[in-house]
Amino acid sequence: MREVAWRLFAGEYNDARKTIAAKGEREPSFVLTPLGAQVNRLFLSGVLTDVENLGTDQEPMYRGRVSDPTGVFHVYAGQYQPVAAAALGKIAPPAFVAVIGKARTYTTDQGTTYANVRPERLRVVEAGVRDYWVLEACRFLRKRLDLAKAAYALESPTADAIAKLGASRAGAEGLAAAIREYGKVDLSRYAAMLTEGLRYVLPEHRGERAEEVPAGGPDSQTEGKVLELVASLDEGGKGAPWDALVAAAGKAGLEPSALEAAVDVLLDRGAIYEPVLGRIRRI
Repeated sequence: MREVAWRLFAGEYNDARKTIAAKGEREPSFVLTPLGAQVNRLFLSGVLTDVENLGTDQEPMYRGRVSDPTGVFHVYAGQYQPVAAAALGKIAPPAFVAVIGKARTYTTDQGTTYANVRPERLRVVEAGVRDYWVLEACRFLRKRLDLAKAAYALESPTADAIAKLGASRAGAEGLAAAIREYGKVDLSRYAAMLTEGLRYVLPEHRGERAEEVPAGGPDSQTEGKVLELVASLDEGGKGAPWDALVAAAGKAGLEPSALEAAVDVLLDRGAIYEPVLGRIRRI
């Protein structure tokens, strides 16, 4: 049976350190997250910020970084993912993408484990698809958070006890396994991811930024000016240095507070992104 493609944020997925091995030849393996998601396949969407060929021209192995509001998915495609590899090799970042792929982990010689994705399908999408995915990821994250909060209050959070809270059998077994593997994790970390995801796409969840926005702004004219400055200061595709952007904005008559407010809005909208800390680039 084909496994469901989970919608979950990079922040939760990248915290995963445990793989549940297949019990039989035809049985799937799973990557277990700290909130109990047992992930064999996942559906993700975000901004593809860069692509690198770690192989050769004859046998390429592409590594892509896909950014969402909480972190970055690391996507690898090579000879065993020919369709996805061909698509990944042709996309010029930055671009909004949607990916369906297999969940995998890799453990280094030093014992550190990293989660990654081996794509089955990958394509360029519109910003609206990414926004809808963010809302779906928020919805499922909220369910896992609520269940984990209730389970943590149990004296003995076994799968049977968690199932009595209203969880599906698979959900109860996943959370019970996560508690055994990771312990009772800090739920505030994942609640912050939920807030960030909602704030990313829903204006009513941006209240904490309202006090930072100057009266009457930022307006579309200010945002347009900031986009022009970012494009003009982009150095060889590396992005506009923040210090240079502040200086240029000052010469254009923009106060630092107006610049920061406009940048926040444009980041939320997905019009710009930070390829590295201290640089801003247009999508």
